[in-house]
Amino acid sequence: MASKKNVKKEVEQMKKKSSKFFEEFKTFILRGNVMDLAVGVLIGSAFQGIVKSLTDNLISPILGSFTEVDFSSYVLNIGKLHLTYGAFLTDVINFVIMAFVVFLMIKSMNALENLGKKKEEEKEEEVKTVKSEEVLLLEEIRDLLKKSAKKG
Repeated sequence: MASKKNVKKEVEQMKKKSSKFFEEFKTFILRGNVMDLAVGVLIGSAFQGIVKSLTDNLISPILGSFTEVDFSSYVLNIGKLHLTYGAFLTDVINFVIMAFVVFLMIKSMNALENLGKKKEEEKEEEVKTVKSEEVLLLEEIRDLLKKSAKKG
């Protein structure tokens, strides 16, 4: 009898631990950062396909036209070893293009962010420089009170 009770308690404890684990996992997955990262990875992989197509179908043939050989077919043979350095160079070109596009995206996002900040700063300066009639009237009253306090 005692062993059945112990087994039941252990099973209940395991259920609690597993439900707590899944609750933590659910909290982790539903964070905004994780979802943003997932979307970024998906878009990045799709974009990588476009860049790969650009280099394979446009840039490599153009570069290969100067040497009249397909750029990606450059192979260095050392005995039984075949090093396809042309394919490696194509991948390096893919990386440089991807890095350049990411750089341009970040640069444009920073420019847009700074543009919004400049507009906000200009508005704040306008508010500070233009005083309402009420403020002007209150300043005039303050100055008159100061004068009368000095006389009295």
